[in-house]
Amino acid sequence: MATDESAFVRVADRSTLESEGRMVVNPGHAIALFHHDGGVYAVDNRCPHMGFPLSQGTVEDGILTCHWHHARFELGEGDTFDIWADDVQTYPVELREDGVYLDPNPERTIPVATHWRNRLADGLQENISLVMAKAVIGLDAEGEGFYTPLETAVNFGTKYRDTGWGPGLTVLAAMANVHDDLAVSDRSRALYTGVRYVADDCADEPPRFSQYRFENSDLSYERLKAWFRETCEVRDADGAERCLLTAVETLSPEQVAGMMVAGATDHLYMNTGHTLDFINKALETVDHLGWEHAGPVLASTVQGITDASRSEERSAWRQPIDVAQLCLDASDRLPELVAAGDGRTWERPEGFVAALLVDDPRAIVETLTEAIRAGATSEQLAHAVATAAARRIAQFSTSNEFSDWNTVHHTFSYANAVHGLARRTDAIETYRGCLDAAMSVYLDRFLNTPPAPIPDPDPGATDRDPAEIREALLETFDEQGRVDRAGELVNEHFDAGGDPAVLKRTLGTGLLREDANFHTLQNVEAAFTQFDRADRDGDRRVALVATARYMAAHFPTRREAEQTYTIADRLHRGESIHESAAE
Repeated sequence: MATDESAFVRVADRSTLESEGRMVVNPGHAIALFHHDGGVYAVDNRCPHMGFPLSQGTVEDGILTCHWHHARFELGEGDTFDIWADDVQTYPVELREDGVYLDPNPERTIPVATHWRNRLADGLQENISLVMAKAVIGLDAEGEGFYTPLETAVNFGTKYRDTGWGPGLTVLAAMANVHDDLAVSDRSRALYTGVRYVADDCADEPPRFSQYRFENSDLSYERLKAWFRETCEVRDADGAERCLLTAVETLSPEQVAGMMVAGATDHLYMNTGHTLDFINKALETVDHLGWEHAGPVLASTVQGITDASRSEERSAWRQPIDVAQLCLDASDRLPELVAAGDGRTWERPEGFVAALLVDDPRAIVETLTEAIRAGATSEQLAHAVATAAARRIAQFSTSNEFSDWNTVHHTFSYANAVHGLARRTDAIETYRGCLDAAMSVYLDRFLNTPPAPIPDPDPGATDRDPAEIREALLETFDEQGRVDRAGELVNEHFDAGGDPAVLKRTLGTGLLREDANFHTLQNVEAAFTQFDRADRDGDRRVALVATARYMAAHFPTRREAEQTYTIADRLHRGESIHESAAE
């Protein structure tokens, strides 16, 4: 610790400290002085764990113990024995004839941002929520509240989970995607949510050992793509990873995405849609971090392809109507259909989304294939299918089992992923994702029996202030089972002319104060994405109505994560947690 003689200030009478053994001084902030083993030591009086006064602790054998949670600190330099507590700040002390002098503002040995990045790594490794919350808040205060938590958690998550990309990294990516849509006060909450999900996902898991790229840098896109698909087909994760890592180093990002989409759609609706969704989220994470992170991030998704379940092996996709074969047959026709549509311009006609919701899978496939023949891009079709999937949620009947919310959610999340990938690559295989998503929408049809009504837009139907409607929406999330009411309030907010951006911030606040589960976090992010990409008022409404209903079905929760975040935030602002706890 650097010292400067001119910075030292007199803080106590030497004889008084020696007789009393300890005291608290305040040269700008509270510092605890201890006379121990013939020496004098000075530490920040706030325990770094939760702010309890260390002056009320115990000193023995050079160890200072806090009496609230029994965190222990080496008295000379403040190092903690307990990783969950953090090191305590110490201050240089000099004993002079007339008293005790100390430097109340010593130079830090490491920058503040570096300290918090290291603490975030500690929190991830030990899965300590309070440490992660304090680190995210601390990084935000240092102007590193987005990239640094994201990069740190991604590096950890891709290394310390043997099975690779999973729900934790997906939540982290989703929270990064909605970051700018949220109220400023909720942005750190979002990153905290992401990093704690990563830590929980990796807890007690073995690490992942990565493969290496091929030495040959002259391999073509076509060859690498063929090798990747073949290795995925035979469930050879190591071989597929080597192909992908070589592609990352030698091909364009668009080609890498096309290769991954091909491998993930060679079979239908793999792993109930999670495989393609995880790939999309991994690519979106690379967008946030930069292509230099593509290798380990994208490689972590390979096992999700090679080990995935395949829906053509599920009875629901084979009986009583073989919808799997319908998808496979349509996929075989794709080269001819795309060639026929080349050079043609397609605009989505009125009623197209409704045509994807009919009770006839053959008619649905025909609707899609004719659109392709007419020049529809995979991006256009994916958005239409995602809107149809959102309608299943918006009209989900609460007479169904609660677990069936997951079924309609999986379809929506998958369709959203197809849409994202179709915007990234023009690989023909993205059309296969559209077909699979449309068949999943069809299979979900019974969950709209009877369908919950979606009110028609009626701008003159309400004279309520949009702010009042938003407040009512948050209140709705405080009560169980207010599913239909939540959807009605979102629709009313549109009719009242409320700002959708403010409505999204309100939904974000409602989401992040809860212990929202994996699917709910996914659902809100997908809805925000579909809202942003829509060019029709009806599609925008459906997206937010759907997610508000989904949220209401899963809220309220215990809000334990919010309690932890609030404690961390209050500690960062210097509040006395122990005083309020004792009241």
